Amino acid sequence: MSADPFARRLLDWFDGHGRHDLPWQHPRTPYRVWLSEIMLQQTQVSVVVPYFERFVAALPDVPALAAAPLDSVLALWSGLGYYARARNLHAAAQACVARHGGDLPRDFDALVALPGIGRSTAGAILSQAWGDRFAILDGNVKRVLARWHGVDGWPGLPAVEKRLWAHAQSHLPDARMADYTQAQMDLGATLCTRRAPRCLLCPVADGCIARIEGRTEELPTPKPGKALPERETHVVALVDAEGRVLLQRRPPTGVWAALWSLPEAASAGDAHAWAARHAELAGDGAVLDTVQHGFTHFRLRLHPLLWRPVTPRLAVRDNDDLRWVAASDLDALGIPAPIRRLLRLAGA
Repeated sequence: MSADPFARRLLDWFDGHGRHDLPWQHPRTPYRVWLSEIMLQQTQVSVVVPYFERFVAALPDVPALAAAPLDSVLALWSGLGYYARARNLHAAAQACVARHGGDLPRDFDALVALPGIGRSTAGAILSQAWGDRFAILDGNVKRVLARWHGVDGWPGLPAVEKRLWAHAQSHLPDARMADYTQAQMDLGATLCTRRAPRCLLCPVADGCIARIEGRTEELPTPKPGKALPERETHVVALVDAEGRVLLQRRPPTGVWAALWSLPEAASAGDAHAWAARHAELAGDGAVLDTVQHGFTHFRLRLHPLLWRPVTPRLAVRDNDDLRWVAASDLDALGIPAPIRRLLRLAGA
């Protein structure tokens, strides 16, 4: 047990109130811990659980993930968002097979050298999978420590983050690292929440500077706000008499990289011209409701145009970047969530 009162009280609280039945805890293997940590980035536990269970059922270990086609990995990830996480996961698994015998390395520097694994994720893997004494600093832990120590400034600033890392390191217990790591995340997720924290139930409330000074709503300092720019595009939905829809693979970099999506055009006229090049059309197409989707740095407005049924032009052959896909095969492809919604509206 730790001599640090913060860690000791947190572990005592965790024994009675923490989350002990999460699927990646049983069994708690390096692969399952790693996968859960990547899925939990910017995503709530309740959302992650069914995705995690489906993913490990299909790809139970590092070699299986490394050997899987990227399309299959993206299909399993489809709906979780932030698809770079899935691409990095796949690339990291392949690197583990090439460099580490198909296992995640039990070495901090080797872990952070893998795609998609930063300092906090590496610490979470080492502490939970092997019980090694490494700190984490995810969003929940930043919030807890910023309040408990009264740290001013947006945690995304390097100087502020450096202070929080020092605090995180200072509280590490000598044992039970897996439980302590989970306890920090649980405290932030269930009691020390972003809004209306439940300070009366907090096991470390008596030492919390934000509570003592009445600043729990102020800390951590929010990111300086600015209006998100908006982008607009038209998307083409072509559905043939067999119910197949024409999908196009996105470029390997950028928004929705390497996913399958509806083709895009800058204007309604360009969308009509693109559709006419790829299928024999009847009429001007149906205008579906605009779909809005938020990204971290901008908002996207999709204007869908639907033609159904169409006759595919013989010159348009399936290839690596353009494919007529049956409705029954859509689940096998990585498709962005808003595009899946559009496909349902289009009857695909």
